[in-house]
Amino acid sequence: MNVEVKKQIVEALEGYMTGHSLSQNEVAKRSGVNASYIIEMRKGNFTMNAGGKEVEISGKYFEKIAELVGFEIRKNYWKTRETEQLAEALEALSDARDNGEFRMIIGDTGCGKTYVANIFKRKFPNDVFYLKVSKLDDIRMLLLKLLDVTGSATPPRTGVSWLLTSVCSNLQNMYFEGRKPVLVFDESEYMKQSALCLIKELYDYLIDEGHYCGIVLVGHHQLSGNIENLRRRNKDGIPQFCRRTKFGMRRLPKIDRNFTQFMDGIEDRKLRKFLQNECENYGELHDVLVPALREADRTGEAVTEDFVRRLLNMPNPI
Repeated sequence: MNVEVKKQIVEALEGYMTGHSLSQNEVAKRSGVNASYIIEMRKGNFTMNAGGKEVEISGKYFEKIAELVGFEIRKNYWKTRETEQLAEALEALSDARDNGEFRMIIGDTGCGKTYVANIFKRKFPNDVFYLKVSKLDDIRMLLLKLLDVTGSATPPRTGVSWLLTSVCSNLQNMYFEGRKPVLVFDESEYMKQSALCLIKELYDYLIDEGHYCGIVLVGHHQLSGNIENLRRRNKDGIPQFCRRTKFGMRRLPKIDRNFTQFMDGIEDRKLRKFLQNECENYGELHDVLVPALREADRTGEAVTEDFVRRLLNMPNPI
């Protein structure tokens, strides 16, 4: 990475910090770059003193800053398209943030749910607290994740009630400071009964008491199916969860398997047909097109069905 690009990244960082009223420490936490590096970068110094020697600040740290602020270092082969799924997911996220409400965004695999959540997080970095749910997460682990992403104070005790109170108090304080916090739980289909009961508790603290903070669950159709199964079995806490969240569910439209909005620039008709036959969603389309376009740039070859098949080691059917 040359010096000019580094300067452009730092310039983009300055605008990002000003636009979102972020401190260096907040940038350090969100980017994963040590604050001492950020201080030197902002001074225009791209080296650090280490053991009496001046060493260059690694390009990987500039890349992390670029990712945070949305600065494109490399050629972008995948542009954001205004799909129906993107529009409806953004509307649900905005409703949750603006009004301190609950939303459950349900959609097919590969329809862009995580992609949209990340767009929203970059747009409102002060307000959007995003975490990805793991199938291994219990209540305590989710609360520890929330403690971390929200920057809540570590309570004097580490019991579940203490952790919950610390997180909720911090989010309520943000609201009183004029902010619009929203919690976004991605891959929520992995939530167990206990985790859903935690969402019910968060709802009571943050929405029922005053719409202090929006809550959004983002997940596959398995999420709504799991909730319905638990409801039918009358599992503890699930009727109460369903009562609070029933009308917050938003199901995203089915994916356009013709990929109409993504076909601009693809001139080979056979390739269009190949993509429509082989790709089941936007994620798979991305995984085919991006490497193909990148390799075509490198080799100077035309992006055709034969070219893509060679790249994917998928011979033409006999």
